[in-house]
Amino acid sequence: MAHALRLAARGLGNVWPNPAVGCVLVKDGLIVGRGWTQPGGRPHAEVRALEQAGDAAQGATAYVTLEPCAHHGHTPPCAEALIAAKVARVVSALTDPDPRVSGKGHVLLRAAGIAVTEGVLTAEATRLNAGFLKRVTQGLPFVTLKLAASLDGRTATATGESRWITGPEARRKVHALRLSHDAVMVGSGTALADDPDLTVRDLGATRQPVRILLDRMLKHSPESRLGRTASDHPVWLLHGPNASEAARKAWATTGATLIETPETQGRLDLKTALQTLAVKGLTRILSEGGATLAAALIKARLVDDLALFTGGLLIGAEGHPALGPLALAALADAPRPSLRETQTLGPDTFSLWSL
Repeated sequence: MAHALRLAARGLGNVWPNPAVGCVLVKDGLIVGRGWTQPGGRPHAEVRALEQAGDAAQGATAYVTLEPCAHHGHTPPCAEALIAAKVARVVSALTDPDPRVSGKGHVLLRAAGIAVTEGVLTAEATRLNAGFLKRVTQGLPFVTLKLAASLDGRTATATGESRWITGPEARRKVHALRLSHDAVMVGSGTALADDPDLTVRDLGATRQPVRILLDRMLKHSPESRLGRTASDHPVWLLHGPNASEAARKAWATTGATLIETPETQGRLDLKTALQTLAVKGLTRILSEGGATLAAALIKARLVDDLALFTGGLLIGAEGHPALGPLALAALADAPRPSLRETQTLGPDTFSLWSL
């Protein structure tokens, strides 16, 4: 199952709105087939593993990171494919919470005389597919907030200089994070200050994440990097109802997708925005916005993971802070994330925290 989970991870950021699933077929102590969910969500992991195994699948044990599907969609049910291949046993990590499945796959397998073992490495599988699970059960995507700051928590000097707080190893890690998420999101302040393109670079030929800009009044220029490349890689613009018609038309000509979003207290309603993105299929979003967006997401309790890159330098109090105001009345009110992992990246450090 651990091997199946590693295979499943290859699909992260590449299979939305589907889950990233891995499957390993074992017979007589040998792996006879392996598969993982392919780009766009199909073929499914089980189908790929069965194709590789061929006749050797008969009598084999299938280790699958998520309950095999039981419904007819764009492809026939994987549970039926396993039955037709005459596997002897299926070991699964998770029950699929999708109401179209939700135990039905296991029921089909058992009815066909296949032995089923559930709940193997469930915690690891839950972590891997946290985005899919959250979208199905809560109607929200999993949000990773990325921050890059100096040792004293600054993202730029007083003059706004920020390139580069971290070194090339850390920046490469950021691109790997982008690759494992469905979308990268920034606010208008960051877009106006940095003119980012938000693509994955230096990792070979790969698919690009959806690039999301939260821009209430559509102040960012269609002549920006995002605008000039919107026809090459998807750009979604979430704007308020009062954005000008001229700005909407200008952005529409770039090929960007415009999504009108309700406002609350003069700002885009972040929870509604994320719910909308979930409806559109996104399961995992990496937020690389500035201090204002970061604080707003934390205050709204919409952050699941905090990915913190700490550069080995000191900037001082006059520099720009990594996080905007949280309006805390007491230390007891401060969010206290739990540390999941740390990594040394050249002169910098990376730490991953769960909120």
